[in-house]
Amino acid sequence: MRTEAVEHAWTEVYRERDRHWNLYRSAEELADLGDAFRRWRFRHLTTVERVIGSTTGTGGMNGVPYLRRMLGVVWFPELWSLRTDL
Repeated sequence: MRTEAVEHAWTEVYRERDRHWNLYRSAEELADLGDAFRRWRFRHLTTVERVIGSTTGTGGMNGVPYLRRMLGVVWFPELWSLRTDL
């Protein structure tokens, strides 16, 4: 869930990245982590689809449809949405 106060704070870090270099680098590492996890989710979805198709997944989840919905979940959403304002 995106929080405006958090996004505002990160926007200030990005606007003055030289002044807040360590925070800026940390934010970029977090964005990289979120991106890598999103790619992992996609590969996991593809593998599950190939192996079990649309059958029920582990833990009683509805398998592929559930994984497809999870593709839309973004880690650190403020770090992605602030880029629109920069």
